[in-house]
Amino acid sequence: MEVQRQTGSGAGSQFYLADLSSLSEVRRLAEQLLSEHERLDVLVNNAGIIAREREETVDGVELTFAVNYLTHFLLTNLLLPLLLGSAPARIVNVASAGQSPVDFRDVMLKRGYGGMKAYTQSKLAQVMFTFELAERLRGTGVTVNALHPATLMDTKMVRETFGHASSTVQEGTEAVVRLAASLELEAVTGRYFDGMREARADRQAYDAAARKRLWDLSEKLCEGFLQPLALRQ
Repeated sequence: MEVQRQTGSGAGSQFYLADLSSLSEVRRLAEQLLSEHERLDVLVNNAGIIAREREETVDGVELTFAVNYLTHFLLTNLLLPLLLGSAPARIVNVASAGQSPVDFRDVMLKRGYGGMKAYTQSKLAQVMFTFELAERLRGTGVTVNALHPATLMDTKMVRETFGHASSTVQEGTEAVVRLAASLELEAVTGRYFDGMREARADRQAYDAAARKRLWDLSEKLCEGFLQPLALRQ
């Protein structure tokens, strides 16, 4: 594999494939990881899309909300026992500076869909999830932070959506790795970063009632998929 060639990690790298628009696929992925590994030191949630037209997943969830946020919520919760057992451990949620409040009257955007609206709502949902989970995990040794890695990184999604890039993938990678591995951030949790510096998210992220409402909605949408999985013996 290309990753093995560039890192020289050889058999130490493993590849897992899953459709992150499907709750059942995410549960299958989590089950596979839990059955094959005894430790999980870092979880980086980085899947992201911008859909020009409104689509629904096989689970009946608006596609952007599902891929950019809801399946991260499910995967993280399913892997949480392994993260807790591996503490100190870290969760890094790759969000965006593009954020807009979650409209709880129409979370699935059945009225007035827009690709960027769906994207920015899903990215704020990631940050809200980050802050809420960090509060729930305080004192466990598992930290949770979110970040906007870099503006318009040179990725296929950015080029297809905006037609140009403003920063490199390397810039964004360095910001993510810093949150995942830097010793200076080992006790930092419940924060939002813009690249290398701490920043302020949209104000809805600091609304405890809104975060709880999003969490409850997420549990309802993932109902049937959130039952605990067995850890490797």
